[in-house]
Amino acid sequence: MERLSAEDDPMGLEDIRKAQSRLHGVAHQTPVFTSTYFNNLSGSQLYFKCENFQRIGAFKFRGAYNALSALRVAKPQVTDVVTHSSGNHAQALALAASLLGLKAHIVMPSNVSSVKRNAVECYGGNVILCEPNLPARESTAEKVVQQTHGEYIPPYNHRDIIAGQGTAAAELLEEIPDLDAIIAPIGGGGLISGTCIAAKHLSSHCIVLAAEPVGADDAKRSLESGVLIPQTNPRTIADGLLTSLGDLTWNIVRRHVKQVITVSDEEIINTMKLIFERMKLVVEPSGAVSTAACLTKEFQSLGFQKVGVIISGGNLDLNKLPWLTSL
Repeated sequence: MERLSAEDDPMGLEDIRKAQSRLHGVAHQTPVFTSTYFNNLSGSQLYFKCENFQRIGAFKFRGAYNALSALRVAKPQVTDVVTHSSGNHAQALALAASLLGLKAHIVMPSNVSSVKRNAVECYGGNVILCEPNLPARESTAEKVVQQTHGEYIPPYNHRDIIAGQGTAAAELLEEIPDLDAIIAPIGGGGLISGTCIAAKHLSSHCIVLAAEPVGADDAKRSLESGVLIPQTNPRTIADGLLTSLGDLTWNIVRRHVKQVITVSDEEIINTMKLIFERMKLVVEPSGAVSTAACLTKEFQSLGFQKVGVIISGGNLDLNKLPWLTSL
């Protein structure tokens, strides 16, 4: 695993510490749970960092609040923020903006579920609907930026977003300092990049693994080839992991992530059900991916003793539990 030099390292421990200071008393310090059942299944002692208990039900609040808090200092004249998202970043930005006295404008696809739209509006976000494709989302967001003179806040490819997400792993390592590895889901790369930065500076030996759906395995293919491969036509139930890595996140991932373990949708759904049944935790498909990876032969062959597992979120429609429908 290539180590970043002082000249090449885009971020450091100072970024994480600043984020922790901004988030103190605002974000929840989420609990770390253990499970004998999952320890036996995986062959390792697993320590679950439960970001499903974070505000808005996912780790995304950490990055959004950190980014907007930093923005308030750097650009105090900014009153509006803009993003496009149909997932947890939308809710996170809406709540963070409300807490900091900013107005959030969220571009969402017209086919977004009413559950997600209602959540964003409940947190004070102004929802703008567009055609359900990426070009439409991007062009609509650009128009809103021009109309509002707002600041665009991306969901993952942003220093302050990454630093905020990294506080989850920092908390985990401060509570369980002798971890052999941390595994987290990978989509756009904000969470895994922040995890890499925290692990590099807070542990002398903890390595970082990424977990990814087979149907959206661009990170695995990118890491194996050494070249960033964009996501095309992803197909997975883990809808929070459909995006491609950004240039900033890829620069961190390619140097710090030791291995990407992929899991099928069937494995994700089965693991979700086990987490519900055995740990009594509500977890969304994307949030179950890291645990599902720990149950694979590929993971077990690595022989880790103590592993941190980030459960990234718990936002899902309880009327559409995936094990109640056909795969």
